[in-house]
Amino acid sequence: GLGANLGNAAAQVRNAFDELDRMPHSRVLRRSSLYRSAPIGHADQPDFINAAAQLETGLPAEGLLTELQAIEQRHGRVRSFANAPRTLDLDLLLYANAVLSTPGLTVPHPRMHERAFVLMPLLEIAPDLAVPGRGTVRELLKGCESQIAERIGG
Repeated sequence: GLGANLGNAAAQVRNAFDELDRMPHSRVLRRSSLYRSAPIGHADQPDFINAAAQLETGLPAEGLLTELQAIEQRHGRVRSFANAPRTLDLDLLLYANAVLSTPGLTVPHPRMHERAFVLMPLLEIAPDLAVPGRGTVRELLKGCESQIAERIGG
């Protein structure tokens, strides 16, 4: 899952797609359109631009997370407080059908099933995708009908 709401957020997300494709032992198989959504939690900040990518990777989940965090750092990501504005946010939502829980990583992402801005781009690139232990993305999205995630293009 990709997101940004500081600077030129759409450009940050588009650039991140390319950086994902350049990670070691990895390539982007599919990328969603961009979506605009209101912030959740800390509401006094700009809207977010969100997207999703499907990767093929030879990296273990923890190694993939390390690479994602390195990309965030290159984009100036600062983790000042929960739900803070950010230049780039890269979340490891799923890792095949794995269910993982370590001190630094939980897969599936623990709140993805509650977020339209995550589910809508996922539905676009993987319409039959199921979240282990939760159900299909299509069904989960029905529980987020009150949330707005507006498709804004590629």
